[in-house]
Amino acid sequence: MTSSSAPSPGSPGAPKSQGPLRRLTARGRDEAHRVSSPLELFFDLCFVVAIAQAGAQLVHSGVEGHVGDGILNYALVFFSIWWAWMNFTWFASAYDNDDALYRVVTLVQIAGVLVLAAGVPPAFEHHDYLVVWLGYLIMRLAMAAQWLRAAGSTGGAERTTALRYAGGVLLCLVGWLGLVLLPEPARIWVFLVMVIAELCVPVYAEKDRQTSWHPHHIAERYGLFTIIVLGESIAAATVAVKSAVDEHSALGELLPIAAGGLLIVFSAWWIYFVVPIHGHLRSNTQAFLWGYGHYLIFSSAAAIGAGLEVAVEQAVGKAHISTLSASAAVTLPTALYLLTVWALHSRHFKIGITQQLVLPVTALLVICCTFLGAWAVFAAGLVSAAAVVAGTTLTARRAARGRRAGATAPAA
Repeated sequence: MTSSSAPSPGSPGAPKSQGPLRRLTARGRDEAHRVSSPLELFFDLCFVVAIAQAGAQLVHSGVEGHVGDGILNYALVFFSIWWAWMNFTWFASAYDNDDALYRVVTLVQIAGVLVLAAGVPPAFEHHDYLVVWLGYLIMRLAMAAQWLRAAGSTGGAERTTALRYAGGVLLCLVGWLGLVLLPEPARIWVFLVMVIAELCVPVYAEKDRQTSWHPHHIAERYGLFTIIVLGESIAAATVAVKSAVDEHSALGELLPIAAGGLLIVFSAWWIYFVVPIHGHLRSNTQAFLWGYGHYLIFSSAAAIGAGLEVAVEQAVGKAHISTLSASAAVTLPTALYLLTVWALHSRHFKIGITQQLVLPVTALLVICCTFLGAWAVFAAGLVSAAAVVAGTTLTARRAARGRRAGATAPAA
């Protein structure tokens, strides 16, 4: 005899199952102790392989002096990676039942991103997006299958939402074919139109009923992906420094870049995780803005690592660009990261104009560091670290004033 309080299979709050197939019904938004699963962590790790490929090609474009072309290709490829990752993340937050079929379809999505990663070099070098599109096709067909399964397991408005998602995913796939079939001058317009179309799919799908994504789970998923991307930046910069030292023994030129790069990445981690954000994600309006804005956080965080590689290559004379351009490859994505984290995270927790200005002023100073020649990256690292110190100090002082005010307040 079962207890009447135990959740039934498939109900919100029910334990995940690795056994037989079961209905893919929504999980509860108020589940306690909701954390990322091993499958989700594996999913993130495989997606970073594609990000690493995009970063490597961005470095190559920068070193060769094709900066504009490299940035455009990077933005396009990174969007396809980020969008597929984000769609799965929000779907899994609402519908993850972790049964065999769910796992298999998720692994198909991982295979798709690996195909996409293989297509990154020809996309950058020859503007050939066929393999990128095929990888995206695999990922998005798998995502549509997940939504169709959810639609088949539910009814009413929830079924309508799931069908809208599946239909939107499939229609956008057709639109992205323009990158393969249309002449090169038209592709930038295809990209812009399709980005807007993709961003509108969740807005349209959830206009009558919101999916039951879990705020704490979503915040953790985004945080973990930020950590992985920052780690990839450190790894890329480390490989570049090691290669340069092995070939040139140019320690004098490389140590300031290495030290400044570490300070930038450490500060980027600290600034992102200084406050928990899940309490701010209370509605779809807030969540959409926050989730979409992470395109700039993730892409700029990954670009910092690529910029450090470019700075190393320029310092040892292997890049066909000026010191100013090499410095900008680091300082500009760093400034963009600081501003975006402030806009999406920090400003909601800052009190007073002084606290609010710390990150915007830091971003401006980091840009000014661009003009400091060989010491630009090191100076940008010091400025970023100073922002952490300033923010921590201001928060501690305000907390101390609050404690003193509480201690002197008269008893009620």
